[in-house]
Amino acid sequence: MKNRSWVFLAGGLLVALLLAGVVSNYASSHPDGLDSSLLKGCTVDADDNIVGGSCPAQQARDHEFADSPLADYGVRGVSNSFVSTGLSGVLGVLVTFAIGACGFWLLRRRGVTPSNGATPDGTTPSDGDTTTPAEGDAGDVRRRADATS
Repeated sequence: MKNRSWVFLAGGLLVALLLAGVVSNYASSHPDGLDSSLLKGCTVDADDNIVGGSCPAQQARDHEFADSPLADYGVRGVSNSFVSTGLSGVLGVLVTFAIGACGFWLLRRRGVTPSNGATPDGTTPSDGDTTTPAEGDAGDVRRRADATS
């Protein structure tokens, strides 16, 4: 990968980490559209507990990952909510980045060529060249066809 690509990738990762670690703490704590529509017909108190009426939210249950370490936009065991939310965002970005990087690395190792006929190194075979897959990590190997043999 070119040096400029690494700078772009590192800059994007840094921006994502800052957004997830700091800015995520300033997101609205009010219910979103789905939550508020499920509460229609019910009376709720200041802590958003249903105290009366009839609405679809009364049948709500915790999902199966409610006890996971990163449930509810926080890290279990961290008492400071600002740090907990920021840490869960940073961990989420890092895990997502790692999964994506591994996926791209695996595709690159397989030598998948783009649909435009270019080889993985970005070159396009010229007339008379043949492209054959190489063994191991060398990628694609281009051979000039010998007209005399």
